[in-house]
Amino acid sequence: MVVELKEKVYWVGVVDWNIKHFHGHEYSTHRGTTYNSYLIIDEKVALVDTVWGPYSQELIDNIETVIDIKKIDYVVANHAETDHSGGLPELMKYIPDATVIVSEKGHESVFKHYHERWNFKVVKTGDTVSLGKNSLVFVTAPMLHWPDSMFTYLTGKNILMPNDAFGQHYASSGRFNDEVDEIEVYQEAIKYYANILTPFSDLVTRKIDEFKKLNIPVDIIAPSHGIIWRNNPLQIVEKYYEWASGENEGSVVIIYDTMWNATEKMAIAIAEGLEKEGVKFKLFNMAVCDRNDVLTEVFKAGGILVGSPALNNGLLPTIKPILEDLKGLKFKNKVGAAFGSYGWSGENVKLIEENLEKAKIKILQEGIKFKWQPVKEELERCVEFGRNFAKGLKGHG
Repeated sequence: MVVELKEKVYWVGVVDWNIKHFHGHEYSTHRGTTYNSYLIIDEKVALVDTVWGPYSQELIDNIETVIDIKKIDYVVANHAETDHSGGLPELMKYIPDATVIVSEKGHESVFKHYHERWNFKVVKTGDTVSLGKNSLVFVTAPMLHWPDSMFTYLTGKNILMPNDAFGQHYASSGRFNDEVDEIEVYQEAIKYYANILTPFSDLVTRKIDEFKKLNIPVDIIAPSHGIIWRNNPLQIVEKYYEWASGENEGSVVIIYDTMWNATEKMAIAIAEGLEKEGVKFKLFNMAVCDRNDVLTEVFKAGGILVGSPALNNGLLPTIKPILEDLKGLKFKNKVGAAFGSYGWSGENVKLIEENLEKAKIKILQEGIKFKWQPVKEELERCVEFGRNFAKGLKGHG
């Protein structure tokens, strides 16, 4: 159903309740998502962002409930990723002479996605396009989270449409933050930031500072996924500023997998040591836990303990992907350590430590490992290992 944001500004997007994985299978979307597209009617008509390709017809149908689709003069592609621009090929069949507004990098990426020579207009930060009474103002935002990313601001209506920034994968019956459960929204928003935008945190801070200097009023923040912020919309901007700082809760995440429960026994004993020192922790067996959810907890934590038995001179396959994620996401201000059991080769702890170092996670103490099943005395050493890690974490903070 089409929803009016302000007079003559409409949400014409699609709610996808069923999608449970995004970016192939790299991101879990337990609560679904939305593909937000915004129709602006003035003396000229503009559409800001489209939808994922399979929903192109729904987008077109929604537009047609408001206006003849052939009256669209401008289509803004804030970002070329197909969950935002996928509706362009079908849409442009109806409006082949419309102008497609892109950033400089967007000109390259949109063309290379669809290989169509549409009437492109390249814009940079500060450029404007008049629609009549109101204008579109553009702010390029490279690497938030692609090189082509761009924000669009609608003057007069004071609406910021920042594409992927300030969004979250969240399907709901309401379109606005005052119509939904904001606890759920923030759970999805921090997950989105932790798993997608963390590597660009320094850029996030600079872009927010740059945007604040523009001193423009913002009544509504309308991202391309999830809910639209109209009740105290700048709250999500302040949260991004906080998240980008790298501050954490001082808690610990224990990530492990186990073959015959030896490494799990060590994990539980280490957790006991943390508890004795009053440090909060969460324990995740990667054989049964969602990787994106775990990474969100890592983002909030100060310490990371990773455990795996040795397997074929390496680590269990469930542990390797999250170690790769840690390297790619470049979390700030984290300390870590390794643990695990082994049978004969015993290089598992060293391999984990090497991966933590590559992820710029400071090794707080030498890892601990035991052969075969740990005995009582060895589990007591695991408890002490946890206690020492907790003390070091407090000192590091």
